[in-house]
Parts: sequence; C-alpha cells; structure tokens
Amino acid sequence: MLNFNGTWRFDTPGPIPDGVCNAFFELIGRIATQANRWRILEHFKSYFAGAAGISSSWSSSESWAESDLQGYMGQAAANAPLFIEAFYDACASLANGNPPTAVPELSRINRVLFENGSGFQIQPPDLISSNIQTQVTVPEQLLSLDAQAQTMIQKSLKDSEQLLSEGRSRPAVQEILWLLETVSTAFQGLSTGEGTIEGKYFNKIVGDLRKHNRGTTLDQILSWVITLHGFLSSPTGGGIRHGIDLRAGIATQPDEARLFCNLIRSYITFLLTEHGRLSKN
Repeated sequence: MLNFNGTWRFDTPGPIPDGVCNAFFELIGRIATQANRWRILEHFKSYFAGAAGISSSWSSSESWAESDLQGYMGQAAANAPLFIEAFYDACASLANGNPPTAVPELSRINRVLFENGSGFQIQPPDLISSNIQTQVTVPEQLLSLDAQAQTMIQKSLKDSEQLLSEGRSRPAVQEILWLLETVSTAFQGLSTGEGTIEGKYFNKIVGDLRKHNRGTTLDQILSWVITLHGFLSSPTGGGIRHGIDLRAGIATQPDEARLFCNLIRSYITFLLTEHGRLSKN
C-alpha cells in the first residue's frame, strides 16, 4: 500500500485521466507476455476491483478476463489515488513473486502520471500530489531571443520537470542549473548604460551585471543567484555541479529539488525579463 491522505480513500480528490488508464492497460498487456496471460489479467483484476470497492471472480475465458479488467479499471478510475495504488501494488506483488515477473520501473510509472497530467507522483512509500508544489511558470514567448534559443529554453524546462516527476531529483536540478548558466550567456556584449557585459562564463557575466547595477533590485537578486549557484556547485552543499562529497555530502531530496527548481525558474524568468529590457535600450 502507498501512504497518502487517508480521506482520499473515502472522498475522492478526483478521477484519474483517461490517458493514465489507457497507458496502464497497455503496460499490463506487456507484462502479460511474460507468463500465463490469463493469470496476469486476473491478478490485476483483483487489485482494481478492490480499488473500486467490489469483489472479483475468475472470468470464464481469457477474453472475458480482459474485458472485465477494463471494466474494473473504469470503475476504479473515479478515485485517482486508489487507482494508482492498485496498479503499483499489483506490479510490486508480481515483481516479488516466485518466480519474479518484470514490471515497469517507478520512473516509467511516474512518467505516465506526469505526461497525462494526473497531478500525482509516487515517492515510495508515499503517493504525493504534485500540485502541492506547482512549478513556477516561465513565459513561452521571449521576444528578446531568437526562435532557436527559445526552443532550447523550453525543452530544458520540460526535461527538468519530467525528471522531477520521475523522482530523479539530482538530474532535475542539474538540468535547470545548466539552463541558468546557459541563459546568462545571452547577456554577452549587451550594454547596461553603465558599461558592456564582457564576461563569457556564468560567474564573470553575473559579476559584470552586478558591477553595472550596484544598489538595484538586479544587484540583490544576482547575489541570491550566486549564493544558490555556489551551494549547488559545492560537493559539501548541493553536490549538483561538481559532484557530491562521499563522506560529508547529503543527496538532494524530492522536496528540496522542487524548491531548487522553482527558485532557479524564478531567477531565469527575472533574467530573461532584464535581458528584454536591456535589449530594447
């Protein structure tokens, strides 16, 4: 069983999207190729029937088992947490069986939940609502940048968010940190009114921006950016950029990763806005 808000077992927070139901049914079909297909279908039937609050009996044929499974999944879909738990528990039971059956990895299950907008993510032993900490939105249309740069930025943002949804905290933060450093290069050669940005790398570019904007909001925000970047780069800090200290380092936890990603997304949004302002000037 997964741990989640106990009230969800009795008052559904909402149904599971059709895309998740269809994707899980397809995965069950792939799992069933490894053994007696009828038995695998009956196995999943019992879990989804339980999620729907009804009992399951053995179907009269394999084709009826498939049809009955779809019916039970349809009924269980009214309660998203119970639906997810049914699939997860059924897979875990098969994986721990004798002999064990190969089932989708957690990252694959979470990817299905993310790509279909379920609003949930499995972080064993917990099922969490990914809407508790929603992502900070970065504008899709950045008029001061060309189409290629905009495409690169949006792809990196999407990749980071998907990694978060799969529970892959370190690569998610690593991707968004890379994007922060990449976005900073857009300031190369820009005039600030007080001077020109001459740096080619993150630290020098940010240093030039601060030097030409002393005492401003940009100066203060860039000081926070430098602090966060330094912490995430340090082996005894976030351990994201230069590796983690094997003796003193602590791996990034999912809630920390979400916070780091949201902070960096906010900084990226601010920097892009400033880039647009300076470009006009």
